[in-house]
Amino acid sequence: MKKIIVAVSVISMLVACSKPVDKNDELTALKKQEAEIKSKIAALEAEINKGDSAQNGVAISVETLKAATFKNYIDVVGRVDADENVSISSEMPGTVTKINVKVGDEVHKGDVLAETDAKAISQQMSDLQTNADLVNQIYDKQKNLWDQKIGTEVQFLQAKTNKESMEKKMGALNEQLRMSKVISPINGTVDAVDIKLGQMVMPGLPSVRIINFSNLKVKADVAESYASKIKKGSEVIVRFPDTNDSLVTKVNFVSRSINTNTRSFTVEVFLDDKKEYHPNMVAKLNINDYQSGAPLIIVPVKTIQKDESNLPFVYVAQGNVAKKQLVTIGKEYNGMAEITSGLKEGDVLVTAGYDLVIDGGAVVYKK
Repeated sequence: MKKIIVAVSVISMLVACSKPVDKNDELTALKKQEAEIKSKIAALEAEINKGDSAQNGVAISVETLKAATFKNYIDVVGRVDADENVSISSEMPGTVTKINVKVGDEVHKGDVLAETDAKAISQQMSDLQTNADLVNQIYDKQKNLWDQKIGTEVQFLQAKTNKESMEKKMGALNEQLRMSKVISPINGTVDAVDIKLGQMVMPGLPSVRIINFSNLKVKADVAESYASKIKKGSEVIVRFPDTNDSLVTKVNFVSRSINTNTRSFTVEVFLDDKKEYHPNMVAKLNINDYQSGAPLIIVPVKTIQKDESNLPFVYVAQGNVAKKQLVTIGKEYNGMAEITSGLKEGDVLVTAGYDLVIDGGAVVYKK
């Protein structure tokens, strides 16, 4: 008991005499201990994992390689357009008196879509027709007399001139009457009617829009750098994001001129008439600009790694052992790469676990 009391007294004296501990120094010491502990934990885990791998092997997934044709595509955005998409306006000012079509109607070239007030022209034609009949009668009589060598040549020529002048006046009035009508210049479907009965129309203001949906196409602008790679007949995949529709077809037209403002050229792709598309609909084009001449090995880009010499390689499985294989990469597209050398048909590519295996390391196959 006395010994305990003495010990406590000594400790109390030592604590009283010692200086207070600096908290910064204490924090630094603790962080140092933490780093040493983490280092020891990491070393132990690596040693344990190495032992497990050596005993059981790294779990991997594989794919047996087959040669195939590699295709590279250029991705551009375009829009649906129509070869025949016209907005028709009246050719002369007037008041709309008749509208013969509505939206959705099928029309043919030459059909009268709407008419404007032409009473004044019709009245002029009626008045002129009376004079025209008289002039024609006089001409016929003068011609008969002239054919019989009766009368003077001047009389005949005057009658002929009057007749031709009257025909020109009637022709001008007929043309004005035609211009008072809105006539369809194409076969197609009425897409919009922008006029109403009693409305005053002027030349140049749209009255009726006609679209020929049987001649739809996709137009897109492509960067100048691809001008030598895209040709008429190139394969193209057309996708419509809004309808989840797609089709595989060919490029029908490639512009030879470069737009000086955008440094691009235009390509056109005709669409299937049997499907329903709409002008100005967005379309995504995948245009084929490269195709390997002979079948090659194609692997996912993610499986390709770089070694310390910056050389690309993949892992292949040979039995229960992973082997490092250097490769030469060609074109890449959509997460896939063509391999021009280093792999052959029948090789077993490690597609999962490739980042865990080592050259010569044991592997097991995932079920």
